[in-house]
Amino acid sequence: MISETFSASRRNALRLLAGGAAAGLAAGLPASPASAAARVWSVTGSGATSLKPFDDTLKRFMQDRTIPHASLAVVRKGKLVLARGYNWTADTSIAAGPASLFRIASLSKPITAAAVLKLVQDGKLSLTAKVAPLLGLSTAADPRLASVTVTHLLQHLGGWDSGVSGDPMFSDRTIAAKFGVPLPVTQAHIIQYATGRKLDHAPGTTYVYSNYGYLLLQKVIEKASGVSYASYVQSKILTPLKIKRMTLGRTAKSLRKSGEVPYFSKYTGTSVIDTSGSVVPFPYGGFNLENMAAHGGWLATAVDLAKFTTLFDAAGVLTSASISKAFAQPSIGINPNGWYYGLGWQVRPVTGGRNTWHTGTLAGTSTLMVRRYDGLSWVVLFDQRDDASGLSYGDIDPLLHTAANSVKSWPTTNLFSTYGL
Repeated sequence: MISETFSASRRNALRLLAGGAAAGLAAGLPASPASAAARVWSVTGSGATSLKPFDDTLKRFMQDRTIPHASLAVVRKGKLVLARGYNWTADTSIAAGPASLFRIASLSKPITAAAVLKLVQDGKLSLTAKVAPLLGLSTAADPRLASVTVTHLLQHLGGWDSGVSGDPMFSDRTIAAKFGVPLPVTQAHIIQYATGRKLDHAPGTTYVYSNYGYLLLQKVIEKASGVSYASYVQSKILTPLKIKRMTLGRTAKSLRKSGEVPYFSKYTGTSVIDTSGSVVPFPYGGFNLENMAAHGGWLATAVDLAKFTTLFDAAGVLTSASISKAFAQPSIGINPNGWYYGLGWQVRPVTGGRNTWHTGTLAGTSTLMVRRYDGLSWVVLFDQRDDASGLSYGDIDPLLHTAANSVKSWPTTNLFSTYGL
């Protein structure tokens, strides 16, 4: 059973971001990618011969779309059985591996949700807490904001609709002009802007994917914990799992972390991270990654995220009760496509259990994290999401299910210790 089905609102949001219209960005001419003849295919990391269907799938997928770098990690029944880096590039000085850092975009949301669940579990927060009084938000522009709860934010039921009023996380110039402030705008500016506008739907009634709701969750975590968002996530979620490489990313190319891959897009845009007015590659200033911490700002390796998925397999950092809350149906029930958004995860009930997953997309980034009903999980990270082929990047989801289903013999070794996990 395929895990992914985009809602119409999610598709619309992605189309806006791909073209840059939501951010007021100027689309530049497509970059000239290296020809296929100039590119070299290479694979790094470990994987048994029986798992060749995964390697074959990644090779076809990347070469069809001229994707330079990717990483894939596969877990079976809690054991890391495959950890790979894949490269299809003319620049052989950079080779992605299982421990390479990638921007993970919206795979950040399950991480944020786990942090919220931990705070609730420890008695420092309630899922029914009203967000406006907790954060001191004015409800003058729309009294309905007073009824938005932490659960509403987690399940994208807060009432914001980017298809109607735009995504404030990509409205930097509009916000700067409204408040007469220079770029870059801050998270405080974004919250002030969004709070001053009416909601698009009554809270709790309509699922619409909202990056902004997860920005508010960042502030909720900081308010309830008394420490920074990154500090709380690292100490309470990542450290118990022995995950040490994950960190919040930076927008500027010059601030790339050691071991972080480069990012590629055929689009350019005018920078929103300074007032220079310079035209930059879209992944390096077409949006402000620092402001997106809780909904799209993390850097991670595929192996680290594979380890993160095991958090939800059995009680440990989170209790069984907390895990159940993560995957419980929202008040609006299952959508017509047979899935729903829980607390930071998309969930599809299937025969034998449930598939849970999340996707991520930014210019220069396309990611997928899947937990399957039969004990299989995988994470795949790409450093590109658009190219001249026009082919869908979302196709990787059914292709990986097909690859998994074609494996005849699974290894029993566990590679997590190879990567310090």
